[in-house]
Amino acid sequence: MTDVGGVPVLRAPANRVSPQAVPFWTVSALLGDAVLVVAAVLVWLLVPGLPGWAGLVVLLVAVAAVAHVVLMPRIRYRVHRWEVTDTAVHTREGWIGRQTRIAPISRVQTVDSRQGALMRLFGLASITVTTASAAGPITVDCLDADTARRVVAQLTAITAATEDDAT
Repeated sequence: MTDVGGVPVLRAPANRVSPQAVPFWTVSALLGDAVLVVAAVLVWLLVPGLPGWAGLVVLLVAVAAVAHVVLMPRIRYRVHRWEVTDTAVHTREGWIGRQTRIAPISRVQTVDSRQGALMRLFGLASITVTTASAAGPITVDCLDADTARRVVAQLTAITAATEDDAT
């Protein structure tokens, strides 16, 4: 945090996710959107008696899918940030909307890492920090796998040294 005229101003988290997040998010979106577009085309081709505008809907779905695959990964990469300090975990994420989360280290209960098959192909992992909060856990997606391991170890060491009870 910095001060502007005596008023604290929150700065953005310091770290970007891995650059490999862009191709990972692209492939993930492509796989999901391809299923949607193929299903729309099959319905349009195989269901008799659909109105004439159904073809336009299929075309709009395909255009939206292409825009999603092309734009979403790049926007997410520019927005997604994370930072772990001795006092808090701070994240910012989103591509249409934005969400910023800050969890004091004293509230951290567990730290988990996840690496699905597709993430492994891109050398990525995600960490989830569960806190004593009704808002739910904080997730940092698409870290380089080595960075994720270091962050989990760092958070484990910091929370072990913290005297509060995370409730």
